[in-house]
Amino acid sequence: MDFPALCQHIDRAWQDDILPALRDYIAIPCQSPAFDPDWADNGHMESAVELMTQWARQQLAEMAGATVEVLRLPGRTPLLFIDVPGEAGPPSLIYGHLDKQPPMPGWAPGRAAWTPVLEGERLYGRGGADDGYAIFAAIAALRALRDQGLVHPRCLIVIEASEESGSVDLPAYIELLAPRLGEPRLIVALDAGCGNYDQLWTTTSLRGQVAGTLSVRVLDEGVHSGDASGIVPSSFRIARHLLSRLEDPISGEVIADFKVEIPAARREQAGLAANALGDELVRGFPFHADTRPVEEALGELALNRAWRAQLAITGIDGLPAVADAAAVMQPHTALKLSLRLPPTLDPKIASQRLKALLEADPPYRSQVGFTVDSISQGWHAPAVAPWLADSLQRASRDAFGRDGALIGGGGGIPFLAMLGERFPRAQFVVTGVLGPQSNAHGPNEFLHLPTARRITAALARLLHDARGDADPR
Repeated sequence: MDFPALCQHIDRAWQDDILPALRDYIAIPCQSPAFDPDWADNGHMESAVELMTQWARQQLAEMAGATVEVLRLPGRTPLLFIDVPGEAGPPSLIYGHLDKQPPMPGWAPGRAAWTPVLEGERLYGRGGADDGYAIFAAIAALRALRDQGLVHPRCLIVIEASEESGSVDLPAYIELLAPRLGEPRLIVALDAGCGNYDQLWTTTSLRGQVAGTLSVRVLDEGVHSGDASGIVPSSFRIARHLLSRLEDPISGEVIADFKVEIPAARREQAGLAANALGDELVRGFPFHADTRPVEEALGELALNRAWRAQLAITGIDGLPAVADAAAVMQPHTALKLSLRLPPTLDPKIASQRLKALLEADPPYRSQVGFTVDSISQGWHAPAVAPWLADSLQRASRDAFGRDGALIGGGGGIPFLAMLGERFPRAQFVVTGVLGPQSNAHGPNEFLHLPTARRITAALARLLHDARGDADPR
């Protein structure tokens, strides 16, 4: 393999072929079904599928036997399935998604979720980094290998459209595709993060999640706060009290019911990742003024993010905006809860325990309910085969000029647990471009283009090394 020539081929592909298409994709408001229930009628998802389908067919036109299909099951979002023939042996499966999070307020002047803006080496806009680039990178990697006459295994590319809604539609498609997927030797997910932009980061675990709505009602209608306070309990205070059953209000530590024993190897990896990143682990977040992280020890922060249950309040109903607030005690408060779970904790059992915990013995006999909106299983990577460990280090050195690194992820990719159970002998590479300040799901999301190009080159190396029992060198 002439790696410098491969990188040059990939750089040209990104500049000439990928960037124009990716900018068009960012401009499409193809929100996930959880945020756009009328996605089928609105047509944005279809526009994104059409853009990627046409681009893929054009890029693969000269590869004999390559197919690009759009699969559609009744009542479900579509799925893009690409099959590129390769050498004999087990196939490799590459995963990405095309649905997006909502736009969110707070974008800097001149930037917007559906307006692609290139500032230096950062392409701003919703979905470019999470995870629209995946299909473009996968196909560019294959084309770069073919350009040098290098072999690769049969490659299957799956691009789903419900990942941001918990991949609710993906299991049905995996079942449909099962006879065609075979037994992949390598599964690559390009939807993860990176600790920095200087080396190839491989995710070793991802947390699960229980998301739901806690509702507290104390009145049938709002009443004068001067008359009612001291007689009518505050629905917000009750909600705050209920949450204290789950987490310590001072430290944020979640109760033992939602803890697991952290494997020693993952503790060690968290310490190594923290040492490699240093203060970058913290500086990647836009802390306001003198706000500090919850811990001083970087290794503990890495474990908090990857292996410990953590609660976030992601939405609230029942309280007016400050500018509209009157002297009225509100009758009802509802909080959207996101409880991230350790990778190995059963989310179904956790959801049942959480519901029972919050609904038991409601204070003042108020009306309390917790509705589970979604659950997702965490993921813990299997042991890495020697050939893959060697390939990952070589890919990082070639593409980034530094050894690769391991890190536990804080978010979730439901696809991984699903395929890990179905294909227990498969090797996994979970990586991505979501590095410091890239801010997936929030305002000012950006794709760091040099990292995207390097990951494309690293992916080409990995796919070349995954070919059957051939010598990976």
